[in-house]
Amino acid sequence: MSKSPGRAQNAVTWGLVTALLVIVAAVGGAYMAPMFPGPLLTHTAPTPSTPAWLQAPSSAAPLKGATPLSDNAPTPETAALAKSIDAQLGPDDGTFGAAVLDGESGQTLYSREGAVSVSPASNLKLLTAAAALTTLGPDTAFRTRTIRGSAPGSVVLVAGGDVFLGNGDSSPDAVVGRAGIATLAKQTAAALGPVNGPVAVQLDDSLFTGPSLNPAWASEDVAAGEIAPIAPIALNVARAQPGAGGSRPVDPAMAAASAFRDALAAALGPGATVSGGISRGTAGEGADLASVTSAPLADQLAYTLRESDNYAAETLARLAAAASGRPASIDGARALLLDTAQRLLGSTTGLVLDDACGLAIRNRIQPQQLAGIVRAMTTGNDPRLRRALAGLPVAGLTGTLASRYGQGSPGAGFVRAKTGTLLTVIGLSGYVVDADGRLLVFSIVANGLPSAARTSVTAQIDAAASTLAGCGCR
Repeated sequence: MSKSPGRAQNAVTWGLVTALLVIVAAVGGAYMAPMFPGPLLTHTAPTPSTPAWLQAPSSAAPLKGATPLSDNAPTPETAALAKSIDAQLGPDDGTFGAAVLDGESGQTLYSREGAVSVSPASNLKLLTAAAALTTLGPDTAFRTRTIRGSAPGSVVLVAGGDVFLGNGDSSPDAVVGRAGIATLAKQTAAALGPVNGPVAVQLDDSLFTGPSLNPAWASEDVAAGEIAPIAPIALNVARAQPGAGGSRPVDPAMAAASAFRDALAAALGPGATVSGGISRGTAGEGADLASVTSAPLADQLAYTLRESDNYAAETLARLAAAASGRPASIDGARALLLDTAQRLLGSTTGLVLDDACGLAIRNRIQPQQLAGIVRAMTTGNDPRLRRALAGLPVAGLTGTLASRYGQGSPGAGFVRAKTGTLLTVIGLSGYVVDADGRLLVFSIVANGLPSAARTSVTAQIDAAASTLAGCGCR
């Protein structure tokens, strides 16, 4: 294994540069927003521009130790690459499934049971992200609205798929809270005008169908807050506060409706009475009183991948299923993911899907398929998939990789990948630019782990990914 001198001290900076170079090198083609019936979604046309962080630097000083992505970079030799990775993963004892592909050609450079299906944990969110981006489009937004109810003095809160709602005023620079319940309530109060008599709030959360809890999820995971009943409206991605841990609301949709009722009562003022109870029903065709719009799908997906949020992934999968003409249900999302895998990979061999977030232990996918999804995102023909790259955690810096790859790790700042963690599963799927400037995509997944081995296996996987970043391997 060859290493470029000085890479370690510039790791964090170069990791970000690497990500941008891959995106810039790969982006191309035009985007067309899909059609979606009804008023639930809005599409904003992207404005072509060059962000400040992609402008040419004002200084010609090179980044010491960094190797730019290069079309002419040599491909690692498979035997040398295998020797380097196997030195980190140890002997082939059946624990690991792994695949490394050349980002440009798709050639398999390394495989350890890469065609054997494994339980992927949250690595499955890569497929969900691909399905959402190619079905809904990266610039799709979700609208939460209110209309007059059929009964006098009633207001219907119509769920449009936004589970990133904030409890306060809308925050235009936020992802969680871009659309605020308080803003919706104030706009609704203004549209109602002077109120004579009590006001009643109704909730229409009928956009999703079928069971709200997947039977494949362990009750312990629900109790621990890994997931909650899936609904087309929630506050803070079904959390008490943005990013909070612990248990989630037992009824996220009703929790959001209750917050709206309280905010509406405050907005109407002391002269109005808002009924305490909230009934569920289906909204009619009345004109909107008010509406608030979410952050674009690409921003929501970036949060979902970075924080590995199961609730967001399941919600977005159902919304994408609805946009494809399927039911917004467990089965509809599963069918969409299978169709997406067929389109991207040309095969669904070995693919078993119980959910869209990876929480179900019976999910199965091949490491080479996970690596193939990453390759589609980095160098594939559909430019919409590039938008997933911004959500991949950076080793030692962001998201679920922030506490891994400690100081001095050769992969810190270079490895960008989606994590996956269950009681018996550790996975990592992503990409690196190696020391010669070659783009490599990879997936390494360990199954059947005893609890005592989790820490050591995580370190092995991280070390193997670091090897790819530092490898010339010839």
